Formats: sequence, structure tokens, C-alpha cells
Amino acid sequence: MSEQSGTKAVCWLCPHRCHLADGQTGFCRARQNKGGIIRSLNYGLLTSAALDPIEKKPLYHFHPGSHILSLGSFGCNLRCPFCQNYTISQAGSDGFAGQRLPLDRVTPKEIVAAAQRLEETSGNIGVAFTYNEPLVGYEFVYDTARLLKEVGLATVLVTNGQIEKDSWLHLLQYIDAVNIDLKGFTQSFYDWIGGDLKTTKAAIEMAAEDGIHVEVTTLVIPGKNDSAAEMAAEAEWLAGISAELPLHLSRYFPRYQSKIPMTPAETLQNLRHVAEARLRFVHLGNI
Repeated sequence: MSEQSGTKAVCWLCPHRCHLADGQTGFCRARQNKGGIIRSLNYGLLTSAALDPIEKKPLYHFHPGSHILSLGSFGCNLRCPFCQNYTISQAGSDGFAGQRLPLDRVTPKEIVAAAQRLEETSGNIGVAFTYNEPLVGYEFVYDTARLLKEVGLATVLVTNGQIEKDSWLHLLQYIDAVNIDLKGFTQSFYDWIGGDLKTTKAAIEMAAEDGIHVEVTTLVIPGKNDSAAEMAAEAEWLAGISAELPLHLSRYFPRYQSKIPMTPAETLQNLRHVAEARLRFVHLGNI
């Protein structure tokens, strides 16, 4: 996931392909060139942990009614101005906006042991990596997922899908379910948030082809990705993978740097009707 040239290095994990001088941190704030090698800054560092209903991920068709240990760290390789979890997603190891992060250091073995204890006491089905963008902490997710697979517990990712093919396929063998944010269905939308549409689409396709349980979420933002034509194109593309693939249309509220007014409930209802012409399962969130 890195290419070395003297003390310079390229991180190949995501489409940003950050070219980093020694000591420089990448766009995601969670990966750094240390002596010509790309290292994870957030390995084993948690900012958030909770036992959540699986539906909160949201995953409505993967062990419905169950609970899952949900973990977050810091960093993200997008810059969504409407992010709900910006205090951790837009943070680095030095915190956010001058505020230090409450960090707990854990090992993959400790996470698995905690998940097993919760399995016995609370019916926990595994671990979900969520809250910030989990894939910028790729190594910790990979190491933990391998151990979870060995003990028969599920690994879930809630991700933006901004990951290169080889790294994604290497990880998917240990993943049971994903909810991937398809932020919009135009590259102009992805330009606004600092990402690449083709990469997320490829991540969805590869996960589905690999037999992973896949659900997709689109946060509907007025004037940005709320046209019927765009939703019809998105639903048609998803149906080309599978008409059974669940789509979650989530209502936007002003957050972080975005002052765009909240999405009218009527807009989501109308877009659900558009998507249901092509997809069997279309769910509304934040209504």
C-alpha cells in the first residue's frame, strides 16, 4: 500500500494516492510517511465504542433485531461539509480544532475478547467499524477481522468505499457485511466532497460479486443530489448488480460547515417511489 522513493512515499490505499515526504501526513489525517514507509496513525486507537442495534448501521437485512459492537477511530479520506461525525472524521492524532481526542488504545485480541463477552451477555454478533471512515485504519481493521473470522463472529464495515481494488479484495475475504455510502451519482458531487465516484461504485460491485452482504446509503441533500433523474440513474445502476440490493435514502440536516436547509420529507418520499421502480427494498432514514 506504499511505494518508496528515498524518504518519500506514495500511499496506494485510496484514490488520493498521497505523495508524502518523510513525516508528512496524508489527506485522511490517519496515515503518515515514517522513514519512507506509510504507517497508520490510528492503529488500535478508539474514539468511540457502543453496542448498537444492527439497524443503526444501517443494515436492515443482515441479522435483523441483533446488536453489534461498534467502534470508531479518527480520520477520513473525504471532506463532506455536512458530516455528522466531523469531530472525529476530520480529526488527526493531534485532535480537532485544537481539542484533543479521548483515545483508548486496544489490540485486535482485546477487541475480539470484548466482542465474545458481549456475545455471551448481550447477543452481540460481532464488530462494526463505523463512525469515522474505517478504511483509513486499514491495518487494524484487517488484523481484527481475521481474528473475528476465526472465532465465528461477524465483521461489518460502514464505509464510503474510497479504496483501491487490491486492498479492498484483500480485506473482503474477512468481511461479512458492508453498508457503503454512495454519496451522490455524479462526479461533480464527488468533486464537492473530495472523492471519486468510480471508486465507490467499484467497491460496491466487488463486494457484491464477492458474496458480501451489501446495503447502500445515500444522504439526500437539497440542490445537490435530489433530482428524480439522478435517483433513477442510481437505482438503475444498483439494480444492474441486484434488484434485491437494499437502498437507504437518508434525510439530510444542516451539520458541520453546511447551511443548506434540511431535506423535505416529501422529497424522500418521491425519490423512494422513483427508486422502487427498479429496487425491491428502499428504506427511508432520519424521517
